[in-house]
Amino acid sequence: MANELAILQKDITDSINNRVNEMQSEGLALPKNYNFSNALKSAFFKLQETYDKNRKPALEVCTKESIANTLLDMVTQGLSPAKTQCYFVVYGDKLQMQRSYFGTQAVLKRLSEVKDIWANVIYEGDTFDYEIKDGRERFLAHKTELTNRDNPIVGAYAVIRTSEDEEILTVMTKKEIETSWSQSKTSQSVHKKFPQEMAKRTVINRAAKAFVNTSDDSDLLVEAINRTTENEYDNDTPSIKDVTNEIQEKANKEVLDFEQEEPKKIEESRENVVEVQEVIETQSENTEQINMLEPGF
Repeated sequence: MANELAILQKDITDSINNRVNEMQSEGLALPKNYNFSNALKSAFFKLQETYDKNRKPALEVCTKESIANTLLDMVTQGLSPAKTQCYFVVYGDKLQMQRSYFGTQAVLKRLSEVKDIWANVIYEGDTFDYEIKDGRERFLAHKTELTNRDNPIVGAYAVIRTSEDEEILTVMTKKEIETSWSQSKTSQSVHKKFPQEMAKRTVINRAAKAFVNTSDDSDLLVEAINRTTENEYDNDTPSIKDVTNEIQEKANKEVLDFEQEEPKKIEESRENVVEVQEVIETQSENTEQINMLEPGF
């Protein structure tokens, strides 16, 4: 088994090395202090501790292709599991990577237009002020106290500071955050156990989603960022295909219900008609008998 793992690791590492060299010639720039060979070694170490829902090792159940693609996306984004910037999950026979709160921050700071990004949680009792100016949300102030951290969360916000020192605000209410969590592939127990960090992570992902696709940076980097974001959610909003399928399923159900209920209704109608006919016939017989009686009988 150890020999098979070593061969798998070498094959995938060699494949990624070749592809990274190609992408760098296509314009991909990795972080200056990022050693992707070390990141890959760290990733394989983490993968040996990763299991599917049936407690089977990820390296045994996942396809070689999905492992290679996942690790390539990790390298493309300049992430390292050793810095808790990402982690791996198994879905069926596919390996997927998800970014941590720190990972998304690190990725966004790689974009040329981003100088900094941060997020905070709004607690019950806090004073949070923002305005909408020229159609854009703008941060004004957030006042809080230490003891408020023990209060329920009412929302969260993220601020992206651009290279031109412009601040772009993204705000989410608790209801919006929980709606996003309900679409998440991550276990809900994680959100309940670490609500503050997960709320920050969610609002940063929302901010990133809107910002990344307007970036002038490498398409290879943007595609990798988007793929990883999509791995986390089943769907942030329903697609046209999803809505169409939902409508079609509803229509099919209505047709099926009609086909099942209509024969019953027809049979009930026939029974009612027979009953009415029997009543009419009985009334006719009674009328004829009455007409045959002599007056005064």
